[in-house]
Amino acid sequence: MRSDSFIFEDADGIRIHVYRWLPDGERPVKAVVQISHGLAETGARYARLAQWLTAAGYAVYANDHRGHGQTAGSPERVTMIGEDGFDRMTEGVKLLTDRIREEIPEIPLFLLGHSMGSFIAMQYMYRFPGHADGILLSGTKGPQQVVHTCGYWLASLLVALQGPDYRSKLLNALSTGTYNRAFRPNRTSADWLSRDEAEVDLYLNNPYCGGNATNGLWLFMLKGLLGNHRPAHLRRIPKEQPLYLFAGDEDPVGSQGKSFMDLVRVYRSLGMTDVSYNLYKGGRHEMLNETNRSEVMQDILAWLDTRAAALSRNETTRSD
Repeated sequence: MRSDSFIFEDADGIRIHVYRWLPDGERPVKAVVQISHGLAETGARYARLAQWLTAAGYAVYANDHRGHGQTAGSPERVTMIGEDGFDRMTEGVKLLTDRIREEIPEIPLFLLGHSMGSFIAMQYMYRFPGHADGILLSGTKGPQQVVHTCGYWLASLLVALQGPDYRSKLLNALSTGTYNRAFRPNRTSADWLSRDEAEVDLYLNNPYCGGNATNGLWLFMLKGLLGNHRPAHLRRIPKEQPLYLFAGDEDPVGSQGKSFMDLVRVYRSLGMTDVSYNLYKGGRHEMLNETNRSEVMQDILAWLDTRAAALSRNETTRSD
């Protein structure tokens, strides 16, 4: 695997850091996987998945969203995303898609979003319909209108009182602060992420991961979540868009599978023709860092190979 990084500027002039992994040697690239990472983490954490995918002929790109990782610039600035930062993150993902299409044209491109990154991918699906050839959603959840609406108004109040860059203990306690309860007695504050203790420790020891998110992050992400499930927005998603969802059945973000399955049903109810999923027994939030991650990555690769081959055949037919 060959790896490097580069920077591009978004519409606000923010310098977005991107990790790029390519297959070794002169091996042709069969398709691209673009990664949208989760809350208070970084695209660098997907290097292992990139190793797996590049060995199979895929190119992999992952940007650090604004307010995250090297784009944030320092751990103290993590989750400081700016006005309408969630929408701006989605636009940054689209800008990277455009950059990738210029670098590696005329091959399939798939967008994989994890957790908050999956919420970004869900917005991408209706704001930029058809720009990706397939979507993968990891550690995601479905509509929770009452919870998200109440959270949005509380975050709005706290932004007005404390400012967007203040880190409210209340907001964080009511959200990610609840996730560890199902795994008591707790070894760490992040047991909910994975059964693999070494992976949890790597996360906790990374200065760009974890910690309390800002009021602004919660406000604009909750606004985005509510927007993702508006009927007018959902109707914009192409019916032929291939979609793969995967999670652990003990993931608190997906309500131990309940909210996750609600999301599967939402997309199938739209008449989407290629919606598939995996809900892994005993898995927690980060299936790519779980004890059965090899199985998870193999399932991802099998899904990608099938869709990439079909897209390539269709392109060949159109060319003929």
